[in-house]
Amino acid sequence: MSNSNNHIGERPYHCNQCNKTFSHKFTLKRHMKVHTTRERSYQCSQCDKAFLYKCNLITHMNIHTGEKPYCCSQCDKTFSQNGNHKIHMKIHTGERPYRCSQCEKTFSENSHLMSHMYIHTGESPYHCTQCDKTFSHKYTLKTHMRTHTREGSFPCTMCDKVFSNNSHFKIHMRLHTGYKPYQCSQCDKDFLQSGHLISHMNIHNGERPYICNHCKKTCTHKFTLRRHKIVHTGDKPYQCSQCDKAFSFNGLLTSHMKLHSDTGKKPYYCNQCDKNVSQNSYLKNHMKIHINERPYHCNQCDKGFLKRVNLLSHMNIHTGERPYKCGQCSKTFFHKGTLKTHMIVHAKDKSYICSQCDKDFSLKGYLIRHMKMHTGEKPFHCSQCDKTFSQNGNLKSHMKIHTGEKPYHCIQCDKDFSFDSQLKNHMKIHTGEKPYQCSQCDLAFFKRIHLLGHMNIHNEERPYHCGQCNKNFSHKSNLKRHMTVHTRDKSSLCSKGITS
Repeated sequence: MSNSNNHIGERPYHCNQCNKTFSHKFTLKRHMKVHTTRERSYQCSQCDKAFLYKCNLITHMNIHTGEKPYCCSQCDKTFSQNGNHKIHMKIHTGERPYRCSQCEKTFSENSHLMSHMYIHTGESPYHCTQCDKTFSHKYTLKTHMRTHTREGSFPCTMCDKVFSNNSHFKIHMRLHTGYKPYQCSQCDKDFLQSGHLISHMNIHNGERPYICNHCKKTCTHKFTLRRHKIVHTGDKPYQCSQCDKAFSFNGLLTSHMKLHSDTGKKPYYCNQCDKNVSQNSYLKNHMKIHINERPYHCNQCDKGFLKRVNLLSHMNIHTGERPYKCGQCSKTFFHKGTLKTHMIVHAKDKSYICSQCDKDFSLKGYLIRHMKMHTGEKPFHCSQCDKTFSQNGNLKSHMKIHTGEKPYHCIQCDKDFSFDSQLKNHMKIHTGEKPYQCSQCDLAFFKRIHLLGHMNIHNEERPYHCGQCNKNFSHKSNLKRHMTVHTRDKSSLCSKGITS
């Protein structure tokens, strides 16, 4: 029974002095000695550590002497402790007896299984007493605590960063040297850390071990899951001290702060154009525009993208998934950027007022774009025809006419559409939704423009005028149909050989 606890990760034996749990009764007994008042009589002469047992002191002394008496028979690695040697040997034997009950993963050590289980439970039991941060693993908390104590600081000579852990310092130095020792066997990517390579391999294996407990979405990376969860929580705990902006992640706040700092103006310069950016990573992404590099390709259509995140966002078009929901109304969106743009509709502050008309805007960029209506400026030219546009977005939409691109697919029938709005309107045919109700009669319509056309009947308005005769029409479609009378009359006269 006790042996089976190892394999399924069950730890039924609880310490009543602390929160630790154990899979074996004898392990709990041994642990309880930590809490006893018995004197730790075996003192290390090199440091202030003391031990209950002499054998523990002897093993510990190997750290100071550098002695590593336990040799691996399969490779040239040596170890100061027999336990570490045994753990290492499982790499060669492939022994992984500890299986996760939530997924198919197996582990060589029970402690690794227990750490893995936090992915499924979301538990972070280790709390920092200096700040409000919590951690899944004890060693991560220990490493974090050094940021408060500055114990064993490792300063970088290339930049102003300081590390509490030598291994973190070594990994950081690879950023400056460009050394990436971990190569992917499936593609030509290489990585600074082994953990990054392992995480990257999930893309090739199709493994998505990180599950959202709100919507059951699965992710290949832990950070992707964290980023996704913000869709549900809307949490932005990182506040800028210089302005009222808030961010979901500390890294985003750090990047933003460079806009306010003197040192972070925009030191990275593009030699192809006049653009300057605040970070080297931004410059690398920007350079792909000039070399037309689009390494991330959609397997549903021929589109390529500069960034992987753009590809993932694009895939929502094919799957029909709209993960970004407005908290003010019930609208959902394919892309985070579209949701952000939509949220401005709900913004109360509209401090940018047009001097030509009474319209006001929440963003300066929207006012500048609106002003082009008054000035008639159309700086965006189509390379395929002579049309010009006031906005780049309108040009991009127009280009789909020339390319024939129709990425928005109806899951109810085989129709494809160039624009999201066209698909949304089309879907109302399948759902039978007619949200636009006439206030004068009981008729309802799919589109607002159809309602406006219908209202001409009640208002007795006939705004559509025939240039060939004096007839007027309430609908544009009626005028178009009427115009065939004139063209048909001309063609019949021609066929009879009659000319005017």
